[in-house]
Amino acid sequence: MTAQAARAAGRYRWWIGGLLFASTVINYLDRQTLNVLGPTLKTEFHWSNADFALIIISFRLAYSIGQTVGGRILDRLGTRDGLTVTVLWYSSVASLTAFATGLGSFCAFRFLLGAGEAPNWPGATKAVSEWFPRRQRGLAVALFDSGSSVGAAIAPLLLVLLTAHFGGWRPAFVVVGLLGFAWVGMWRRHYHPPETHPRVSAEEREMILADRAAEHAEATPGKDAPLPGWRELLRLRQTWGAIAAKGLSDPVWFMIADWFAIYLASKGYSFAETAAGYWVPFAGSGLGNLIGGSVSGWLIRRGWSVGRARRAVVAAGALGVLALIPAAFASSYPLLLALFAFATCSYAALSTMANALPADMFQSRTVASVAGLAGTAAGLGTIGATYLVGVVADRFSFTPIFVVAPAVPLLAALLVFVLVRNTPGSGRGVLKVI
Repeated sequence: MTAQAARAAGRYRWWIGGLLFASTVINYLDRQTLNVLGPTLKTEFHWSNADFALIIISFRLAYSIGQTVGGRILDRLGTRDGLTVTVLWYSSVASLTAFATGLGSFCAFRFLLGAGEAPNWPGATKAVSEWFPRRQRGLAVALFDSGSSVGAAIAPLLLVLLTAHFGGWRPAFVVVGLLGFAWVGMWRRHYHPPETHPRVSAEEREMILADRAAEHAEATPGKDAPLPGWRELLRLRQTWGAIAAKGLSDPVWFMIADWFAIYLASKGYSFAETAAGYWVPFAGSGLGNLIGGSVSGWLIRRGWSVGRARRAVVAAGALGVLALIPAAFASSYPLLLALFAFATCSYAALSTMANALPADMFQSRTVASVAGLAGTAAGLGTIGATYLVGVVADRFSFTPIFVVAPAVPLLAALLVFVLVRNTPGSGRGVLKVI
């Protein structure tokens, strides 16, 4: 079907994409509340960088476990019910964090938040696999993934306003947490699978289902066939390609997302200056999501295979993350922000491809499981990286961290080139031809 025919078929799938974007914005607002308020909380509770790292690790530990477990549960519950449960969970925990009284309680609340937020990306990836044709899937992933950048970018301004209005940080957790409850109402009203959706046009439904069928070179098991076990999935090189793409790139992103405010404070910038510049790398990330999704889609329309288009963007993104090295030595505040923005833009283009790979390579009924495995790998890598950041920053500075970190996405790109390939099993069972 041509692009013009696809437009004529209808655009309800983009409304679904908008809902996924909104959930990611809210997810990151809940997550970034602690990070933005980190300098204030460190002063009030007399935390060291290592103490703050423990709070981050508490989140990451639950998030890592929850990616695999939550992805599996989502494949069993379905996208609609699965995302309903996860958003209600983490919104409740985010609001209750207002009652935290010290290091132990913050660690407990962040652990629960991580468990609730973990299924968001596997669930959104699963929804994209259900609703979007291959040529638009990269852009659809970019749309929902850019919500992380938007949420992180607006968090400083929102939190400055909330803390100023209420005269403290506790109400900020409550207000931000309540946003998820409003989202659940919209989600329950508007999300159903395209096969049974009462509002999608017949033409759009036909376009989505025809593209889905065309992805499989040979007959595949029906939707009621048993889900393959993790052991079966881990025997596939494509699973390891998805794990490498996300597991070796996400730790670099979370190093910036979790520590950027504290990094700026360590360089002598005030809370107001930090809040003013904090959004810039996240804005770069949002742009990178859209660039990665758009470029890969353009390449596919030019006749490139899905796998070749995804690999090309991954390689370019990994090279761009090298901008973190000069950023570590920048003395000019605008230059520092610009280099971080370029690095996060490049990372986000890579990340968009990493998030799209499970939907590209696997049947919809296993997408969340594979995405969950990749997310767990990313979470475990991030835990180790977070601990090292806390230790190295306390003993030395942040400079060696930003010099070494860019090598990790380069390794991710190399493994994607090796593992994300068609094999004799592609087009059979749970695997698609890429």
